[in-house]
Amino acid sequence: MEQVIVIGGGLAGLSSAMLLARAGIGVTLIEKKNYPFHRVCGEYISNEVLPFLETLGVDLNALNPARINHFQLTSPSGKMLQAPLDLGGFGISRFVLDHYLYQLALQLGVKFRLQTTAESVVFSGDKFTVTLSDGTVLQSEVVAGTFGKRSNLDRQLNRSFFTARSPFLAVKYHLKTDLPKNVIALHNFENGYAGISAIENDRYCFCYLTTRQNLKTHKTVAKMEEKVLCQNPHLQKIFRESKFLYAQPEVINEISFAPKTAVADHVLCAGDAAGLITPLCGNGMAMAFHAGKILAEEIAAYFQHRNRALLETRYTIAWQNQFSARLRVGRAVQQVFGKKILSEMAVSALQKMPFAVQFIMKNTHGKPF
Repeated sequence: MEQVIVIGGGLAGLSSAMLLARAGIGVTLIEKKNYPFHRVCGEYISNEVLPFLETLGVDLNALNPARINHFQLTSPSGKMLQAPLDLGGFGISRFVLDHYLYQLALQLGVKFRLQTTAESVVFSGDKFTVTLSDGTVLQSEVVAGTFGKRSNLDRQLNRSFFTARSPFLAVKYHLKTDLPKNVIALHNFENGYAGISAIENDRYCFCYLTTRQNLKTHKTVAKMEEKVLCQNPHLQKIFRESKFLYAQPEVINEISFAPKTAVADHVLCAGDAAGLITPLCGNGMAMAFHAGKILAEEIAAYFQHRNRALLETRYTIAWQNQFSARLRVGRAVQQVFGKKILSEMAVSALQKMPFAVQFIMKNTHGKPF
């Protein structure tokens, strides 16, 4: 029987598995793809993660990230707000970062089952039975769910958010363009907003969130970009003057920002599986790392006290203390941006209230950990 099974090999899953392996706890990680691969993600990380990355043994300089210290926000008509990022951050693609962490995890002794999905997770008799898509059946004492924004396991675990349709979809490109490498910019358009920031190797991540209705109205992604996104002159410039490096964009549907639980039928959820911060807050990757740290700490403690109820209670409290307020602020901010009139008014108002910009940043970012 396994000690811990981690389902999902993103940042939360990889970092928690690495910490557990370092603590001498046996970990098997299940990932449906094979590294390296692209993910729909803004690919900006707040510098709050730097101390933690050092503890994982990450040599960040070897990955050649873009260093980011300035923020821009534009309205659909092109009005611009600019502000320094007090803590700052860096840009790195998930293609590079996840693969690097995977290699470190292998060195630490984490066992991987790649190109495999967990078809079912059943808790009975104080242990988990996990059935994989290749027919393998595994058992473990603890299961961590780090399977991302939306998974068939959410349906099986009867998570309430899964039954409610979400109006949102996200589109991501990598591109080459002539923009400052130290700036992360968020550009509003009708029924959505787009983020762009530099990553490694003189490339940029360009990712946007919009509604399924927006796509339905314009039939294709390309036509929607032409008719809607390009109404913002800053986005029009990006589309006209950039070299897009994908033949097709990465697209995901049914992105839910509804509250989720940190524990579902005894599965400990982390990263986007436990709660998704709105992309305009630009801090999901840092939160995933922090969640992986909390998850590993509480699981390691469990193997000392062997009290499952205590494990679930402590993990839930720790997760809520760290993230619940940030998620609430993110959801509140999203009610303003992406709406044409409101976002025009918000950018105009924030231009005159730099303290409000700093308040939003402070309350959607954490402290170094």
